[in-house]
Amino acid sequence: MTKGAEIAARLDLAGAGLEDTDVRLDEPMARHTTNRLGGPADVFVRPGTERDLAVLLARAHGTGVPVTFVGSGTNLLVRDGGIRGLVVNLGRMRRVERPDPDGRPGHVFAEAGASTGRVLARCRSWGLSGVEFLAGVPGSMGGGVVMNAGTFLGEFRDVVTRVTSLTLDGRRVVRPAAACGFRYRGSDLPPDEVVVSMDLDLAPADTATIDAAVERLRSHRRAREPQGVPNNGSTFKNPPGDHAGRLIEAAGLKGLRVGGAVVSPVHANWLVVDPDAGRPCTATDMIALIERVRDEVAARFGVTLELEVRVLGED
Repeated sequence: MTKGAEIAARLDLAGAGLEDTDVRLDEPMARHTTNRLGGPADVFVRPGTERDLAVLLARAHGTGVPVTFVGSGTNLLVRDGGIRGLVVNLGRMRRVERPDPDGRPGHVFAEAGASTGRVLARCRSWGLSGVEFLAGVPGSMGGGVVMNAGTFLGEFRDVVTRVTSLTLDGRRVVRPAAACGFRYRGSDLPPDEVVVSMDLDLAPADTATIDAAVERLRSHRRAREPQGVPNNGSTFKNPPGDHAGRLIEAAGLKGLRVGGAVVSPVHANWLVVDPDAGRPCTATDMIALIERVRDEVAARFGVTLELEVRVLGED
């Protein structure tokens, strides 16, 4: 019996009464990360409803099966040994709605699995401004709100009014934005909860104004970020008053390689997978490169870079 089959049996998924959940056993996480790295998840599930998610969490809690939540795979590095237990992806929970367009025209509801691109497109179609920054934030809304992702156009804390989560035993928690502890690339949303949806407050604007802001951001990204290669996205957070990419470049680390992982020659804070490395890149390569970069910058400038990418799993 595989690890996945063993965990599925412990959870009795066949008897769980799930209505709309995709279940995969021993699923390679390399299929679900933008760097195309990562070993297998024992049980990888994609619930389509909050009810199914609550059932899964309650069963995992009751049987002692560990639970790991992953978004769309941006800023995520899974070790080569994979992830034990239940891995939950909310990519099928992607509703984006205007609950009360007449009474509260700027109110938008978004489920955590909705892609940032989907939310941006829907809000543009409604003539609502405030989420143009999402053009520079890949991934899903849930991951974005937890890390308060953003760009020079704004960040999640500028527009979020309420966040709804589930605890690890399946209970629902609703918090106003003031209780979420938003800060630069972070929040106080508890790590033992999973965000399932959020409410946004946006402002009316004409589509031409929205499009101009989005195109300005996208042009900026196209000029500065590597295109067409598997990557971590922005690997390190910017330290106060400086930029991680500037420090890495000033340390002479552009092009630094460990196995199939390399510091991008386009943007030093993007660590990418080299498809021409001569052998497949591994998560071990990428982690070793991260440590080399961090050690070199610390030795040269006395600054310890903090990871923006999230590292999960076993070696």
